[in-house]
Amino acid sequence: MSSVQVPSGLYLQSRFFAATRGFWRHLADFESIVVRGETEKRVVDRPVYISSLPRSGTTILAEMLAQHPDLTCHRYSDFPNVWTPYWRNYLLQKTRLQAPKMVERAHQDRIEVNNDSPEAVEEVLWTSFFPSLHDAAVSQVLDGQVRNGAFDKFYTQHILKLLAVRNASRYLAKGNYNLARIRYILALNPYAKFVIPVRDPVHHVASLAKQHALFTRSSEEDSRVPLQLAMSGHYEFGPQRVPVNFGNQGATQAIIDCWRQGREAEGWARYWAETYQHVIDQLQAFPEVRKACLLFRYEDLCTHSARMIDNVLAHCELPQNGFEATRKAYIEKLSPPAYYEVGFSPDELAQIDRHCGPVNAKLSEFLRNPN
Repeated sequence: MSSVQVPSGLYLQSRFFAATRGFWRHLADFESIVVRGETEKRVVDRPVYISSLPRSGTTILAEMLAQHPDLTCHRYSDFPNVWTPYWRNYLLQKTRLQAPKMVERAHQDRIEVNNDSPEAVEEVLWTSFFPSLHDAAVSQVLDGQVRNGAFDKFYTQHILKLLAVRNASRYLAKGNYNLARIRYILALNPYAKFVIPVRDPVHHVASLAKQHALFTRSSEEDSRVPLQLAMSGHYEFGPQRVPVNFGNQGATQAIIDCWRQGREAEGWARYWAETYQHVIDQLQAFPEVRKACLLFRYEDLCTHSARMIDNVLAHCELPQNGFEATRKAYIEKLSPPAYYEVGFSPDELAQIDRHCGPVNAKLSEFLRNPN
């Protein structure tokens, strides 16, 4: 399997924008003033957030929903200049001569992307205003009780500028880290919708371990890989890997210890359990979270595609008008992944069952009785 390659041009641009982030934040504020006549015509209406652990189907969901005529989202081309979405997209629309070429993405998982494909770009904005979001030593949960007014204003204006320049009515975001921010986002946008796929733990852990091995090997071959991932707000895989601290420091440290000691499967199993236990706790404790979130099995999306796609559309309050062709295409396209083997030892399977089994049972109970 070939390693991940970092294009030199992208790397240099990323370094530039990271080094001059303060300037671009100020320029973004100026952009907001200049295009206020466009953004004042719009509101942030029922934004849609796709979020879960990586490798759970979030990319294919974002790819599908991004084709809905009501929605727009960040794209690969929005990085590394995340800061001035209106001007950057306006210039691209005026200067592009042809559609970008589709290629298999760095994850080597059959998904082809180009510069117009949806991508988790907004993490750069979050980390700029919340510097400790990827510090495993502190809780990364944003519950909405403590606000960051500067971020709230900036983020809202950023979404409005993206909607204006793309002439869309609603915002779509793919961001795995947003699982720790559901209540914060709901405090900012009470009618936000969350789409949370959950994957079978054995296959999910296998996919997570495979991706980490890929990016770790690539980082050994190219020292730019981990820095490029960090600059783009990705700490899921590779040497800079950091688990989300969902408020349980002991559990977070146990995950890190497993990984440091080479117990990959157990570490990922603990992380899987900690992540979805947090989701369950939020759903059970807060009625507004339960109302905002659609939780479902990734396997059901692959095997009962028509029903699950319709459930997603209904939950997000998205009409099927203008989406019929996309819906049909994904009903035919969706299938369980078959590009890797699990290959766990009996001990590793036992560890996955030990840590994930109880949480998985709770998820099954919730899916049977969501109300």
